Amino acid sequence: MNTDIENLFKDKVLGHPAGLFVLFFTEMWERFSFYGMRILLVLFLTAPIISDNPGWEWPRENALALIGTYASLLYLTPIVGGWIADKITGYRVAVVIGCLIMTLGHAAMALETTATFYLGLALLIIGTGFFKPNITSIISEMYHGKESKKDGAYTIFYMGVNAGAFFGMMLCGYLAENYGWSWGFGLAGIFMLLGMLQFWLAKDLFGDIGGKPLKLGEVKVVIGEDQDVETKLNPFSLLDKILIVLSSIGGLLYLFNDPLEKIQGTSLAPFSLGGLSGTNVVILCSLVLFLILLVTRIARYLPVVRDRIIAVSIFGFFTVFFFAFFEQSLGSMTIFARDYTNRELVGQSAMIFKIMDALLTTVPLLIISWVLVLLAKKTYKRIGFSNIILAIAFIGLWILVIFRLMDKFSQEGNQVDATWFGILNSFFIITLAPFFSRWWESKYNPSAAMKYGIGLILLGLGFAVLSFGASGIPSGAQTASVSMVFLILAYLLHTMGELCISPVGLSYLSKLVPARMIGFMFGVWYLAIAIGQKAAGTMGGMIDRISEQYSMGTFFLIFTLVPVGVGFISIVLNPLLKKLMHGVR
Repeated sequence: MNTDIENLFKDKVLGHPAGLFVLFFTEMWERFSFYGMRILLVLFLTAPIISDNPGWEWPRENALALIGTYASLLYLTPIVGGWIADKITGYRVAVVIGCLIMTLGHAAMALETTATFYLGLALLIIGTGFFKPNITSIISEMYHGKESKKDGAYTIFYMGVNAGAFFGMMLCGYLAENYGWSWGFGLAGIFMLLGMLQFWLAKDLFGDIGGKPLKLGEVKVVIGEDQDVETKLNPFSLLDKILIVLSSIGGLLYLFNDPLEKIQGTSLAPFSLGGLSGTNVVILCSLVLFLILLVTRIARYLPVVRDRIIAVSIFGFFTVFFFAFFEQSLGSMTIFARDYTNRELVGQSAMIFKIMDALLTTVPLLIISWVLVLLAKKTYKRIGFSNIILAIAFIGLWILVIFRLMDKFSQEGNQVDATWFGILNSFFIITLAPFFSRWWESKYNPSAAMKYGIGLILLGLGFAVLSFGASGIPSGAQTASVSMVFLILAYLLHTMGELCISPVGLSYLSKLVPARMIGFMFGVWYLAIAIGQKAAGTMGGMIDRISEQYSMGTFFLIFTLVPVGVGFISIVLNPLLKKLMHGVR
């Protein structure tokens, strides 16, 4: 057994090594900056030029086309970032590089000029490529040989993701909507910098874990607790490399061309074929080439590894559908919150909301601060400077939270910020994740396919609630006053669905994939999410077209039927997927 892993497990916080919570807080600050900025994008791009808080006044379809491309690229660059860490830098150095580049990206966006806005997006895309696959890969390496605890570890880690998203959307959104967009973009960068310093100063805690790239050679892959099977190298052939290049070029051309066509009216593929536009021809050809690559590579693995990668590929297919619909939360659902939801509260209802808002804000922060204290007690001698940086960040967070609450309570009535609804997903995850974590570690733990099926069905039911709530909105209406209860219930159901898929998807990937490939395969996993992200932007951009031709209720009804149908397919495939996983649970 690896000595560094054993040393990590000597000092435990909430039943897991203290190092997991260093990663927890690093991810928390990265997600603070990521979601704090991202929820502002659709509001900033579509806000009127002539207003108290002027934006760029783009059409919704154009804004969501750009956001879809941006979100998709955020999940594509990890393929490169994972490969660089696997071969050159190691996971920890890659995480630090990513944090630094993202800090610069947030600073550029805070300037609000056209050039710095696009520069900031580019830096955030590159930085995320270094950060995203490698921090999860460190967890995988930490828990090597302790596979039964991985589901719980990833679910706790996912709480860090959502704690950051919660406070990022709440505080960046509050500052941006009330004091100007630059305040929101700038705050995201400050906490990104603090997160980087906290992680780097804690490096001694990990020993060699994540410090160096894995060596080439014969490797082993775990089949269940304490069972190993030999596997062999599967080097990329010349045909593999050609297919990768061609499918990548086609995919990137589509990602850049889609917003370019909508925003600028120009095309990088100015032709048509059989009634299809050049853009659609390119992306269809790219998908075919990628499928050929996937099938031919899988066929060259030894049987057990081959079957498990087939299982990963099927889960990846379901992941595309999940994120194509789930990510409406930062697109069409944010627009619905701003333009179609009654956010004005007066009298007793306003005071009740303020009290509930204060509890929603302070209770999670108290819980996470308590975790910080537990971590400091275990590690203050070994990583004292890291704990100091973490404490400074939390003091700043508490100051901002108190300032926001004092401002809200000083107002007679209350207008709920459109970005406030985005925090509900994170709040529900923070509160529900411990229950799901215990469920996954109990004897009632469902199989992977069942988790996916349940998650997709819950996602569809959330949209069913919105469809019902929006049923009274006339066709083509640009504003409405639907009760906020429908959005709150939708976010609750979506969160329960997310907890069945997102954290456990990463856990199953780490169990099923050979150790030498783990960084690269995390990147490939994000390719599935990238496709879903772009699909989310494309489908969300149809909100005006569908609501004008049919109704807003019909728009959300589409988002109900598809994920529910795919969820039932996952449940039906459960026996086949169990067989392909060869004992992995």
